[in-house]
Amino acid sequence: MEKELKAKFPGLENELVKEMAQSCIIRTIKEGDVIIQSGQNIRSALLIIDGLVKIYREDEEGHEFFMYYLDAGKACALSLVCAVKQETSEIMAKAVSDTTLLAIPLTVVDQWMIRYKSWAQFALASYRERFEELLKTIDHIAFRNMDERLVFYLKRHQEKLGSNQLQLSFTEIAQELNSSREVISRLMKKLSDKGLLQLHRTHIEIINLEKVLS
Repeated sequence: MEKELKAKFPGLENELVKEMAQSCIIRTIKEGDVIIQSGQNIRSALLIIDGLVKIYREDEEGHEFFMYYLDAGKACALSLVCAVKQETSEIMAKAVSDTTLLAIPLTVVDQWMIRYKSWAQFALASYRERFEELLKTIDHIAFRNMDERLVFYLKRHQEKLGSNQLQLSFTEIAQELNSSREVISRLMKKLSDKGLLQLHRTHIEIINLEKVLS
């Protein structure tokens, strides 16, 4: 385990990695399973060892809005904050693929900030990365129209999944972009007509999203 943790989190000190291997819990999450629910008490900070996780914001009516992805070597920054402050979660996390997590107990999260410089740097870098991801999302919500937001959304999925084949339904896309299925269907057909992607019954095939929409 120490070898794997060192490979995934190369910036952490050797003594810290040893302590992580001894005191932390490995969790295996199946594809599609919810890892964190909105309003849930956070009992541990979460690091992604392997797999891919989607982070959502959920409104009072249960509508989900996609925020960003977490992949191997990343930390759920909000779980770090909630764990230290012993607060409930304001986000929902779901496994996109089979995922292996490292759950860090509350008792050591705060201690490591003082004892290990590399942990403090890692935590701060995680906060900054997630903040930058949120700024990108906010920029597209506030300053872009829906067709540009849709292309941004599809490109993020393509990059994180490392595939041109996206198994996303129009309903799922509409929910995560806070739009309607009808609007997404119309825009997807527009992209298809331009040759930027192909629509299949079970998936979306990305052809070239680098072209500027006219």
